[in-house]
Amino acid sequence: MASGQQLAKHNLEQFRTWRATQTDEDFLQIIHLGRLKRVEIAKAIGCGKSALTQNPGLRAEIDALESELRNRSILPPVVEAAHTPTDQSREYNISATRLTRNDHRSARLEQENIELKARIRELERRLARFGELSETLAEMGVMPR
Repeated sequence: MASGQQLAKHNLEQFRTWRATQTDEDFLQIIHLGRLKRVEIAKAIGCGKSALTQNPGLRAEIDALESELRNRSILPPVVEAAHTPTDQSREYNISATRLTRNDHRSARLEQENIELKARIRELERRLARFGELSETLAEMGVMPR
């Protein structure tokens, strides 16, 4: 069984090999929210996602790769988060909350309505088919039990 340090070195080597084989197009395929998808990197190098955050060498190499990709305009630039003043408390608006809740409920009901209409059409189609079968059997003199 390999030690943690050996696994860390192995994962770092796997990452370096993977990085060397990737093209700009490959990197474009795994961008999510302005960063490379960590899950995809972990799959590609054959390690757990936690190794990408717990292995300082690997983490530093991924950060360096992302910086390089930003410099080459493959990844978007980092934007500082907007700061909102937290010392001003906002008044709770019950009508806005109610409207939001009603909008969600309305969307859910519309979706359910669409699904039920499709189910009704399918059942009506089946009923029509079995109605014709029942008529044919009655004409032939064979009545189902």
